[in-house]
Amino acid sequence: MPHPNDSKRITKTSLYSWVLYKSIPLQLAVVGIIVITVAMRVIPLEMQKRIINQAIGMKDIPALWRYCALYIGAVTLAGVLKFTINLMQVHIGERALKTIRERLYDHLLSLPIQFYRRTSPGNVISYLITEFIPVATFIGQAVAVPAVNILTFLAMAGYMINLNPTIGLISISIYPVELFILPRIQKYFRRANRRRIKHTQALSGLVGEAVSGVHEVHSNASIPLERQRFSKVLNKLYKATVLQNGIKFGIKFVNNFFMSMGPFVLFLIGGWYAIQGRFDVGAIVAFLSAYEKLYDPWKELMEFWQVYQDSSVRYNQIMRAFDHSPEFRQVAEGRAPYILDNDVEIRDLSFVVGGNIRLLDNISLRVEGGEHVALVGFSGSGKSTLALCVAQLYKYTGGSVLLGGREVSELTKQDISYNLGMVAQHPFIFDGTVKENLLYSCRSLAMQGGRCPAGEEPGLDELIKISQQVGLFTDVLAFALRSRLDPEMDNEALKEAILASRREFQEGEAGMYADVAEHIEFFDTNSYSRYMTVAENIAFGAANAEQFDQGHLHSHPEFQEFLEKHGLMAHLIVLGEALTRLVTDELGPEPSHDDFRNSPIPEEEYGEYQKAANRLDSGEPLSDQEKGLILKLAMGYTPGIHKQVVLDKGFANRVVRSRQDFMVLVTERYPGAFTFFTNDKYIDSLNIQDNILFGRVRTDAQGAEEEINHRIMQALIMQGSLEPVVEMGLNFQVGSMGDRLSGGQRQKVALARTFLKVPPVLILDEATAALDNKSQARVQNILTTNWKGKSTVLAVIHRLDMLPHYDKVVVLKAGRIVEQGTYQELVDRKGALYSLIHGKEE
Repeated sequence: MPHPNDSKRITKTSLYSWVLYKSIPLQLAVVGIIVITVAMRVIPLEMQKRIINQAIGMKDIPALWRYCALYIGAVTLAGVLKFTINLMQVHIGERALKTIRERLYDHLLSLPIQFYRRTSPGNVISYLITEFIPVATFIGQAVAVPAVNILTFLAMAGYMINLNPTIGLISISIYPVELFILPRIQKYFRRANRRRIKHTQALSGLVGEAVSGVHEVHSNASIPLERQRFSKVLNKLYKATVLQNGIKFGIKFVNNFFMSMGPFVLFLIGGWYAIQGRFDVGAIVAFLSAYEKLYDPWKELMEFWQVYQDSSVRYNQIMRAFDHSPEFRQVAEGRAPYILDNDVEIRDLSFVVGGNIRLLDNISLRVEGGEHVALVGFSGSGKSTLALCVAQLYKYTGGSVLLGGREVSELTKQDISYNLGMVAQHPFIFDGTVKENLLYSCRSLAMQGGRCPAGEEPGLDELIKISQQVGLFTDVLAFALRSRLDPEMDNEALKEAILASRREFQEGEAGMYADVAEHIEFFDTNSYSRYMTVAENIAFGAANAEQFDQGHLHSHPEFQEFLEKHGLMAHLIVLGEALTRLVTDELGPEPSHDDFRNSPIPEEEYGEYQKAANRLDSGEPLSDQEKGLILKLAMGYTPGIHKQVVLDKGFANRVVRSRQDFMVLVTERYPGAFTFFTNDKYIDSLNIQDNILFGRVRTDAQGAEEEINHRIMQALIMQGSLEPVVEMGLNFQVGSMGDRLSGGQRQKVALARTFLKVPPVLILDEATAALDNKSQARVQNILTTNWKGKSTVLAVIHRLDMLPHYDKVVVLKAGRIVEQGTYQELVDRKGALYSLIHGKEE
């Protein structure tokens, strides 16, 4: 029988409903173990009494051994059982939490786009991850903690009454008083906790907002304003936290006070009984131990009550925050997903937001299957909103959109997945590889029961083909060429192919790659390379050990001795100091991320170099750490890239002359620490491009790298090794949200993953805005050649010179269609499109 939580919307489920969710057998097992554990806790008390009265009092050695063995055995077994109970609690709680998070995550992803326009991502993350932690603790403890502590309390109370009914009943009578007082204090604690959570979330949202809009903060110089807003919320959080902790400490004080009352009663009344000979010493010790253990369950129940209050507040607050209905059903239930004709009809479509702001106003448009329609208009005309309504990303408020004769607002997301694809102006790229992002749409469609024309996992040939169509292939190849071969894989055949390609490039102007040879600075043991660092030039090789790499070599004592011996150290210090001064002056106090593109100073160390530059300017002596930074900067100087300082020819000659000595030194003392550049061997510590060229591309020739990469591709094709190299490029990690890709590369990935799907209806919302003219023309040519007459295309266009490629042009203004027709018809009419084109030209 299915659990009610399986059919309820997650935000409508109660916290208690998860306590026994698919865990009744486990909870019963926990209770069974608890019963045994409680028994094991009573036995040591009785053993204490017998050890004192019988074994020690009667000087019975065998009894002493027997009672001590029973004591330690019971204690050990109770500990093992408690450990088992704790593990089972964690298992039950975390399993339930896993289900809650999965269900809530599905629900979150199904919420309307508009919900996320008013909800901070930081709050969503905090709710889903951090705020749920106490919930798992409560669910795991909900049965075990009350059971173990109530049974322990009853067992200890019973044992105390058995020892002495009068003292036992007086001691136990203290707890009803505490039970009356504490819940009233707890009520204030709950209120304070709710306020603390509220202010914590407000602070989280404020920080997330400020970080996301930091460019606006900088452009308005509004750091004081943001600090004021932050301080105001922070002050509220401070007061709420202090109040909450004050109440919590008050609860502890009350607990400790009542805990001390038990021994007081025992010493007062029990002592009087003992003096009269009515209460023996063993019973007093056992009674005192029992009373201490009597308080433990009470203390744990109080802590459990606090966990319950905290988790209850958090759970209800989270569920209220996300208690919104999805605008569209996710899955087609009781039927197969629709496979629709690809004609689109829009009838009197309206979209109103904010009560009365009409973004679309009675739009009507018919698009025949396979027809390509361009939507144009000035900013704010409603063209993107119209595309998003057709794509079911917005739920329109009036009229209808028919896809293959069916109302879009009534289709499920599964139906949309089968029949429609979309590329946004700012597409989202997920963390992972290029390949994983390319396959995203096909894998998603396969999980919905559909299939891309090339299958769920299109092969390498298909990925290469689609990458070439959108202009992504050269980027993928560049990613691969900047990668190193995996040392754990068998790449011998590929290495041989790379070495064969190297020999062809080494022929220079006499070889087949003469047209690009002038743009390559080949490695030459007798010449200083302007496109290698000072460290690489000295070693004429690449480090294999961390202590010798670019970040650590400067601090190696023997290397420093080598520099002094060969007369290089003094020049390097001067070079490092000059670079420190010049670069920090050039970049200023707060450089942007882009300012570090060709900077010899890494962005993360810029603050340290600013301090060093200030010391140099003031004439103060540098610390040892700052001297190390200066030397490190000089060792990373690459004259072909870093133009702040001109390379001294005398220094360069000394570096070249020192190479042989360095090789001898390393080979004798640190064999294997470096791989030296030799023309006939593959160098594992270099990337593929450097290995093929056995040199570096000169960056002063614009467009040289792209042309060289094209020639490298030809060389790899001739060696039959292009595919494994391209596969490495497809496995390039794009970073969080694709932050290692440019805007144009992100758009190419998004276009390629949608083109792999080949949807019957394709929505393009300025999908090529970040591409260069050549790439835009390539994409448009693919659409015109391969898609026209097959897939319906509805495209929001930003480049008006692309309009002649479309069957129909629709011009929007203020949320209305002002004219539509073929490009030539509208130009000849000299209406809205003509004015738009004219306005663009001006």
